[in-house]
Amino acid sequence: MMTKLWKKQDSNDLKEYMRQIAIKWRREPSIIRIEKPTKLDRARRLGYKAKQGFVVIRIRVRRSGARKIRPVSGRRQKAMGVTKIKWAKGMKRIAEERVSKKFPNLKVLNSYLLWSDGKFKWYEVLLLDPNHPVISKSMK
Repeated sequence: MMTKLWKKQDSNDLKEYMRQIAIKWRREPSIIRIEKPTKLDRARRLGYKAKQGFVVIRIRVRRSGARKIRPVSGRRQKAMGVTKIKWAKGMKRIAEERVSKKFPNLKVLNSYLLWSDGKFKWYEVLLLDPNHPVISKSMK
């Protein structure tokens, strides 16, 4: 059922469902471990397998451009360069870095965008435990 909905991204059913889910997600911590991926077909394409050693994390990242501090003293430049500054990194990479900082013993396998609204973007990050016997056996 959900796989069919995810394929039609602009369907009203999916948008309404995700709006309701996003309301719950806003009240949760920004980084949270979940049992299984929300988009299972997407996670499998990126290398996820339902076995021990695989960890799925949902992360919330704030959307916005960067802002520089407005000059306090001296003359005011015509083009101050305060707004419309772009980040050097993408939001996906920022999300992966924050998750890897919180879980230093796990390796980031991949990640994908779940949902975005006016204020936040939610990603699911797939992590691998390289020291887990099931994973280390299959890597040899």
